[in-house]
Amino acid sequence: MPSITVVIPALDDSVMLARCLADLQAQLRPADEIIVVDNGSTDDTAAVALAGGARVLEQPRRGIWPAASTGYDAATGDLIARLDADSRPPEDWLLHIEAEFIDSPEISVLTGPGVFYDGNPLVAGLGQTLYIGGYFWSMSIWMGQPPIFGSNFAMRREVWQRARGRVHRDLREIHDDLDLSIHLDPDQIVRLDERLTVGISSRPFSSWRGLGRRLSWAYSTLRMHLPEESPWRRRAARRRWEEEHAEEGLPGAIA
Repeated sequence: MPSITVVIPALDDSVMLARCLADLQAQLRPADEIIVVDNGSTDDTAAVALAGGARVLEQPRRGIWPAASTGYDAATGDLIARLDADSRPPEDWLLHIEAEFIDSPEISVLTGPGVFYDGNPLVAGLGQTLYIGGYFWSMSIWMGQPPIFGSNFAMRREVWQRARGRVHRDLREIHDDLDLSIHLDPDQIVRLDERLTVGISSRPFSSWRGLGRRLSWAYSTLRMHLPEESPWRRRAARRRWEEEHAEEGLPGAIA
């Protein structure tokens, strides 16, 4: 059975982190390791993480990407799973992840959507449909396969080992999950499983400013990879890989 490390970047979010860690402690399949990366908190985030059974790492450089990548570097599990401090994983979340990777050795990354558990119902509904739904729809077209959703995914450790030197891990105002998605190799398959869900907070969508900031990050992330990672070039590279490996019978290759 594969071992699993859960990585959680956190900044001044001790109350929600406590709930997230409690949900992890209630998993039907417990995590082998939990890493909380404290991104310069001024509250008791570190103390809450330790009390919740997590290993705490410090990353003073602000930003989700610097914090998350610090956790991925330190992870010892065969699988690296990712949550946010305000995520609420159901009790079968890790069991589901483990089963998918065992049953489907061809996949490199497993991801699923988030479901809002708080906030104004109208705002949450729009966020669910337009932001999360729109992200998977539009970026699947761009990538030629589903994108990674940073609040709910797991990857084989070798995925990170291959990508860690290419991603823009020190940048703050880009989307870490989209940047990682872009830097996957043509042979690395992302599976979107709609049944793999976690609860997420609608706080980022509580204001037009917050929504605008995230949209600007998406634009910046895509723009910095053009023209090298344009949709047509990505599809051509994957097609070449499929044709080159068709006779080897590798997963994802054209038979």
